[in-house]
Amino acid sequence: MLVTLNDVLPRARRDGYAVGLFNTVNLEMAKGVLEAAETLRAPVIIGTAEVLLPSASLPDLASILLPLAKAATVPVVVHFDHGLTEEKTKEAIALGFSSVMYDCSTLDFEGNVRAAAEMAAYAHAHGCSIEAELGHVGDAAVTQPEDAYTKVEDAERFVAATGCDALAIAVGTAHGAYKFKPKLDFDRIALIRSRIEQPLVLHGGSGLSDDDFRRAIARGIAKVNIFTDLNVAAAKAAHDAWQEGIGLTEIMPRVTEAVRDATMTKMRLFGCAGRV
Repeated sequence: MLVTLNDVLPRARRDGYAVGLFNTVNLEMAKGVLEAAETLRAPVIIGTAEVLLPSASLPDLASILLPLAKAATVPVVVHFDHGLTEEKTKEAIALGFSSVMYDCSTLDFEGNVRAAAEMAAYAHAHGCSIEAELGHVGDAAVTQPEDAYTKVEDAERFVAATGCDALAIAVGTAHGAYKFKPKLDFDRIALIRSRIEQPLVLHGGSGLSDDDFRRAIARGIAKVNIFTDLNVAAAKAAHDAWQEGIGLTEIMPRVTEAVRDATMTKMRLFGCAGRV
């Protein structure tokens, strides 16, 4: 069933687990994610990000993800992650995505507030939930991320001014494959959670240790974004499956299985298995 963030994240926040956003770029990955959710009876968020659109366009993915979500027997949020432009974010809403993340975190505080508030009003008018980001989740090669950490008092002001439904915070994670061991500020997560009602989101999840995830979720993270782990699992499965005389139709099921298994591992770790 197709739902919004508001249908799955408040319960996760209340009951101390997290729902995964698993970004996908094709049918095989999408099927793997949704098979995992159905098998484990877990709510799930599936989607793509603006930086991934060269791999698959928004209309192409909408035609895949939305029918699959509507046919599912578990709650499925179809989410546009890291919308960097107003044009693409509104396109996702027009195509029927049930949730968007409008990323204006590189702007100054007031600029981020204005842009996020305007998009939140637009999204809500179209029945769509919205996530925003405060602070900046950086590149995995950055060694001193503390300068971009989300400030607690800013988080309070931001959610009150924007009306966003979920807030991505910067607490020491980064996008992509880590070159250095990340150092998360777990106390900051707990403090922000205690001061705002909106569910908190952890970006840059691929590559963290299981203990990092458990501690972050225990402190208040309700949504975790994953792409790199699935992307690598899919590529490895395709590589390992190929041999002379083997065609794409033999490889595709192996990709789906690998993505399913990787997704199930994360769902069990996040504590969302069996929540439907």
